[in-house]
Amino acid sequence: MKINIYYGGRGLMDDPTIYVINKMQEVLTELRVNVERYNIFEYKNSISTLPQTIKDADGIILATTVEWLGIGGYMQQFLDACWLYADKDKIATTYMQPIVMSTTYGEREGELTLSNAWEILGGLPCAGLCGYVDDLVSFEMNHDYTLIIEKKAENLYRTISQKIKNLPTSNQAVKQSVLRTQQMDLTPQESEQLSKFVSNDNYVKKQKEDIEELTSMFKDMMGKSETEDEVAYIHELKNGFVPQEDFSAIYTFMIEGRKKPLTINVHNEELNIHYGQEEHVDVLAKLPVSVMEEIIQGRMTFQRAFMTGAMTAKGDFKTLKMLDQIFVLG
Repeated sequence: MKINIYYGGRGLMDDPTIYVINKMQEVLTELRVNVERYNIFEYKNSISTLPQTIKDADGIILATTVEWLGIGGYMQQFLDACWLYADKDKIATTYMQPIVMSTTYGEREGELTLSNAWEILGGLPCAGLCGYVDDLVSFEMNHDYTLIIEKKAENLYRTISQKIKNLPTSNQAVKQSVLRTQQMDLTPQESEQLSKFVSNDNYVKKQKEDIEELTSMFKDMMGKSETEDEVAYIHELKNGFVPQEDFSAIYTFMIEGRKKPLTINVHNEELNIHYGQEEHVDVLAKLPVSVMEEIIQGRMTFQRAFMTGAMTAKGDFKTLKMLDQIFVLG
């Protein structure tokens, strides 16, 4: 039997989690278990490759310390890497025991986080261990605490050797029926190769340079269309403008797909149309490009678009009704 220990703390001398996993490692070694330990902080530049080490393990221990809030960044990065690059078929047959010690508040939440994460990954969680440690020396000298730690190690050994089953959980149901993420359909070998690429700084740097080059190229290509966006509909609205006596209003249209809102400022016979935000408006409307196109072409009125829900608006609704009198389009 082989068990891997993944330690997600910072490796501080007074970290109680280190004492706990050292004691558990002693017990497992006495039970003739091959134990291999990975201090995640030592692999901070290649965490994406660590999930590949699970492949030859019958069970694992995820151990971390709550120093101020949550399970810590190293453990979170490791779990992210498991989601992206690990062999999910192997995880499905791998037992995991969470160990979370705290020097502040939150050890129970940390243990639950690790258990939930492993279940959603498809793995088999075991009963974990969590505790609050105020004084490390007193904790280490307490014989009862030592017995609890040793018992947990024995329970992990027994669970793996007897292949004890768990009842179904809602986390498994969520993973199967609700949780849908856009992932590439990769074989375990391809995932392993991808994780190596991700951890390669030179490869990542080259990818970033390529992305920047493509971004620059597309910006040049889009320059013309952005200029066209800034004058869209202005000519048609000006041609269809019908001045109204003693009427002034400011309309702003949030058109989906346009970076800037279209603002129409009407003051008697004066008309000012531009793309940009005004501080004080009488009517603020939001509509898709397709609806705006139909209005401009005369196939739909502003009022009808609002009544059918194709356009939403807030502000003075009497002023909103005036749009179809101010602009005769089509």
